[in-house]
Amino acid sequence: MAGTAAAAFDPGSWSGSSPDLAPSAHRDGFARDSLPPREQWPEFRFDLPELRYPLRLNCAVELLDRNLALGRDDHPAVVSPVETLTYRQLAERVDRLANVLVRDLGLVPGNRVLLRSANTPWMVTAYFAVWKAGGIVVGTMPLLRAKELGVMLRKARVSHALCDARLGGEMRKAAADAPDLRHLVFWGEGGELESRCAAAPVRFDACDTAADDVCLIGFTSGTTGEPKGTMHFHRDMLAVCDSYSHYVLRPEPSDMFIGSPPLAFTFGLGGLVLFPFRVGATSVLLEKAPPEELLSAIARHRATVCFTAPTAWRAMAQQAHRHDLSTLRKCVSAGETLPKPTFEAWQAATGLKLMDGIGSTEMLHIFIGAREEEVRPGATGKPVPGYEAKVVGEDGREVPRGRIGRLAVRGPTGCRYLADPRQSRYVQDGWNLTGDTFVQDEDGYFWFLARSDDMIISAGYNIAGPEVEEALLSHPTVRECGVVGAPDPERGQIVKAYVVLKDGHAPDAAMAKALQEHVKAAIAPYKYPRTVEFLDALPRTETGKLQRFALRALAAQGGA
Repeated sequence: MAGTAAAAFDPGSWSGSSPDLAPSAHRDGFARDSLPPREQWPEFRFDLPELRYPLRLNCAVELLDRNLALGRDDHPAVVSPVETLTYRQLAERVDRLANVLVRDLGLVPGNRVLLRSANTPWMVTAYFAVWKAGGIVVGTMPLLRAKELGVMLRKARVSHALCDARLGGEMRKAAADAPDLRHLVFWGEGGELESRCAAAPVRFDACDTAADDVCLIGFTSGTTGEPKGTMHFHRDMLAVCDSYSHYVLRPEPSDMFIGSPPLAFTFGLGGLVLFPFRVGATSVLLEKAPPEELLSAIARHRATVCFTAPTAWRAMAQQAHRHDLSTLRKCVSAGETLPKPTFEAWQAATGLKLMDGIGSTEMLHIFIGAREEEVRPGATGKPVPGYEAKVVGEDGREVPRGRIGRLAVRGPTGCRYLADPRQSRYVQDGWNLTGDTFVQDEDGYFWFLARSDDMIISAGYNIAGPEVEEALLSHPTVRECGVVGAPDPERGQIVKAYVVLKDGHAPDAAMAKALQEHVKAAIAPYKYPRTVEFLDALPRTETGKLQRFALRALAAQGGA
């Protein structure tokens, strides 16, 4: 495998609970200094030959420049409604932007750069330019509000931000309370990034990063509502390609990738950037991809590989007969559990099997799944080559096949939280505990049962109940509230709020609507409670703690 340096691979340096780190290229040492203590790291496994990388590499070189070395200069890299870029054109734009970051904006290796945009060629350009310059990407979803962006800016001590001008309003609000942010630059109408890039040199020498230098901080909300920053290395970007994509997805250079997940979701980053670029394929980027538009785009672009969530697959199955999907050959579902009826509906409509998978932001991408010929409807699958998984009891020991327990996994990627005490909860005895309840059958297939924590997964979005509670409590009529997930046949779960109003306010439909609109304005709109139930009091323990299990039981019964 090609690398950016000739250093030999030392298996001992990347395995065990206390791996040795290669000398960092980062002049800004914040990220490496913020890694968890070594004894709290998971055990990393590099058993496959594809995973034995040189000690120094830059993932932008491996994923982008390598395609030029292989003669794919004129092969389309990204296709969008606005423009199409070949690998050569994209590489030139990346080098220009890397020069802007370093020469004009003073980026030094290790600086954190927040990116804010829908899925566009400029967003992909920004990812690779930051990586090539030795920076660390902090990706954010377009729907996030200033409050949520501000937490990320401050927690990651972001120094630079690149943003689509259409999303500038919330970004400017967040920037006003971000003391470490030195540069905020926009692209698009009214922005200056394009003109800066046009004036920049067309060549940039990649930073000589270590394979284990941090290159991505992906934020994911936990059950407390306080976002956790997951730290990933340059080698991690390749490891998910050389495990799941190489052995399970098996794409080809002729493939046309398409999908709906934002690039800020690691599910989307892998499926729409890392996996296609690793083999020199093409990615179709859609700024908005509701089911009908995604189907139309598949037909229009003759797409062959599609990534989206079960909720979308279910809706698309009902509309598939209206579109020419004859080129589609790989259909990947993740983000939430895939119901068997959805699998069956899609197969009946198209003749194609959905490839279910479970991943996490902590693990970067899918670690349990199955090739289409090995899919067992209703099961998540088996451990991806390069990973190990087991079901454990409360004592951490593996339980017999057929017995319910907690999912534990380890492999070439794993959890490293950014300066967060919750590291010791996610990683125990060298294994990553994902917070999911599973059962493994006698044939080795893993079957998802439920989330083990309070995270609500709705239509592929992870939503922390306490964050929604905080938004509700900021409304002047709300005395107290509790937010849980309620079963829903279309979305898997919906956000349901149980609210106690202050005296003098009517618990009616108008009030419920007002609270929903209030939450939409306070945090990302997809997090709002789709159902609001009013109670006289919330169930609490004698010490005053909210009994979430009691609210979940009410929600499961369909009411209050």
